[in-house]
Amino acid sequence: MNTEDLKLSIIIAVYERQDELTELLLSLTKQTDIDFEIIIVDDGSKNKLDSICAKFQDKLNLHYYYKTNSGPGKSRNFGIEKANGNYYIFLDSDTIIPSNYISSVRKELNSNYVDAFGGPDDADDSFTDLQKAITFSMTSFLTTGGIRGGKKQIGKFQPRSFNMGISRNAYLKTGGFADLRVGEDPDLSMRLWENGFDTRLFQDSKVIHKRRTSLKKFAKQVYQFGVARPILNQRHPKYIKPTFWFPSLFFLGTVFSFLFLIVSFICKEYQFILQIPFVLWLIYMFFIFIFSTIRFKSAVVGLLSIQTTLIQFFNYGYGFLESQFKLNVLKQNPKKAFPSHFHVD
Repeated sequence: MNTEDLKLSIIIAVYERQDELTELLLSLTKQTDIDFEIIIVDDGSKNKLDSICAKFQDKLNLHYYYKTNSGPGKSRNFGIEKANGNYYIFLDSDTIIPSNYISSVRKELNSNYVDAFGGPDDADDSFTDLQKAITFSMTSFLTTGGIRGGKKQIGKFQPRSFNMGISRNAYLKTGGFADLRVGEDPDLSMRLWENGFDTRLFQDSKVIHKRRTSLKKFAKQVYQFGVARPILNQRHPKYIKPTFWFPSLFFLGTVFSFLFLIVSFICKEYQFILQIPFVLWLIYMFFIFIFSTIRFKSAVVGLLSIQTTLIQFFNYGYGFLESQFKLNVLKQNPKKAFPSHFHVD
């Protein structure tokens, strides 16, 4: 693409979340580069979001569309079909966009064009301690290995839909997002690779991500991520990695380390050996606490990060194992009925 002809369209698929959408649109009014349009796709909100959007009509090149609920993937595709641009940026409603975001994206595309990109996310100082702890668990090298934008070089970068862009050409060739309720963004990344497109991390195109506001919501989210992974592995076996099993192994390892600890008080002869797994587990938790405390300058966030990391690994790991087991059963008995999130195309 001739980058002089670059026309950016921001696609925001949203369900409810009136307050979040207001904050996001307000941050977009403060961009140093204002040459973009915004497509709001209201995915069947009970309380329509048109009144929110109307407040920004005189400040932004904004177009609002309401449709029946279908999930984020189909809604983003719907938004693309309504867009006038030739390069599409996807943002989640729970993000806040720094004022230099659009200019940084345009700078990257002008200097080293790529048909798909993703950017990192971070917490804001105003966030609650819990939101900061969740951010740490989702982005730290100690927990996710930096795959969500924490490192500059991680091989093929998988863009995430809270901060992601693709060209019109890439959309037409891949068909955009698949009909998946969870995991639709890594699925698109892998289909981009399969169709010969490169993806790249735009390190400076960061968004502020509010993430979940309760442990229950966070637990449900990461459980769904775990459920999605075996389905993605089945759809794209070429990109299976041993690291996908790490949360499940951590989940099982934690269970066994505590069992060994209990047994060690009975079997005095092997007490030291039996307690080694638990000691290693404690050391890892200590590092989580220290690194999170240093990053956010708060021991409270450090302690909460231990809790959110355990929730992340346990729920992701359990969801992964459950999904893998049910997919294996499904292979043996194709007529077996499972919940819709276990179905594959």
